[in-house]
Amino acid sequence: MQRYPTISIVMHWLIAILIIAAFILGSCMTDLRISPTKLKLYSWHKWLGVTILGFVALRLLVRLIKGAPSYPDSMQVWEKQAANAAHIGLYFLMFAVPLSGYLYSYAAGFPVVYLGLFELPALIEPNPEWKDSLKEAHEILTKCMFAIVLLHIGAALKHQFINKDGVLQRMLPTKSNKEST
Repeated sequence: MQRYPTISIVMHWLIAILIIAAFILGSCMTDLRISPTKLKLYSWHKWLGVTILGFVALRLLVRLIKGAPSYPDSMQVWEKQAANAAHIGLYFLMFAVPLSGYLYSYAAGFPVVYLGLFELPALIEPNPEWKDSLKEAHEILTKCMFAIVLLHIGAALKHQFINKDGVLQRMLPTKSNKEST
């Protein structure tokens, strides 16, 4: 059975954990009253987004260089096309969600100070006219990502428990993964 390279597996699960953390943090922080705690949570959310963006760029580069294992012959053509579309959608959203949040933050007049150490460049100036649209875009893109992630998980579980075709094992971290990093 072909597997993803070890670096791709590590990046997949690391990015998944970071996305879940950012989603939970984003869901919790917005309902809080303004306070030092809320501002700290917003900073952490931004740090996660920037970190995710960097790891996704690295993951995409690895995928372009090392490729991905082919799908099993047992998969129908439409299933392969749907899987490819979902992966393209996930990559798009893993870039679009943090970028929209980044732009929203600057449009609202709040810089992104990564890990509290250095301010990242402002891609746009504060702009009250764009602020609400960018916030809405960030929320809509996040909901789209949530939906595709659920679809992705559902498909992986279908392959594991119904098809039993080894698709999930290609991305599971195991001691026997002998692919090169």
